[in-house]
Amino acid sequence: MILSQNSAKSDKIYKMKLIAGLGNPGEKHEKTRHNVGFMIINALFKDYSSSGDTFREEKKFQAQIADITWQPKKGLVQKIILAKPQTYMNNSGKAVSSISKFYKIDPTDIWIVHDEVDLPLGAMKIRFGGSSAGHKGVESIMESLGTEKFWRFRVGIGAQDQKVHDRRLKQIDDFVLGEFGESERGKAREIIKKAKKALEDSLEEGLEKAMNRFNTK
Repeated sequence: MILSQNSAKSDKIYKMKLIAGLGNPGEKHEKTRHNVGFMIINALFKDYSSSGDTFREEKKFQAQIADITWQPKKGLVQKIILAKPQTYMNNSGKAVSSISKFYKIDPTDIWIVHDEVDLPLGAMKIRFGGSSAGHKGVESIMESLGTEKFWRFRVGIGAQDQKVHDRRLKQIDDFVLGEFGESERGKAREIIKKAKKALEDSLEEGLEKAMNRFNTK
């Protein structure tokens, strides 16, 4: 259940969460595979914001941010900060660290939504901590926070066929900075919906249940 941005009293909010989608700013990057984190955050905000609400540019955070207030069926009201770092992918940690420090959000309450080339398009995995698996945005966040103890929603953008996948990895920058092909767009829309639902269920029922439900086997 979602309340409007101003409908919950602050004394009912027991904890804040930061959900950041990773990507690159600018119109030319808008539809690229590397921006799937932005796409998912946009989809979540569109469904649960009040009419006319938009992301606001916060130069002090180097990010676009918005907030929603979530009231689960069981539990207390939560304030959710949604963020899209505007630092370019490799410096995502600057924005995430600035926001978390300002709002005093613990790393364990930070959820990062990002593309994952090592997972095939349509797959996803929710995980806590661990290595960056070579993802530069996640590496930046780990360095800026000084810990890897935060949640990741890893959204697959890789190829289904292993030979195609291996070939694409040789040109990884061109691949992630390219747009989804015509044959991929259907699955891309599906994974955006799936990841948005995973975020909703994680907020409503907890991360453990969401992991069991959405993690690709």
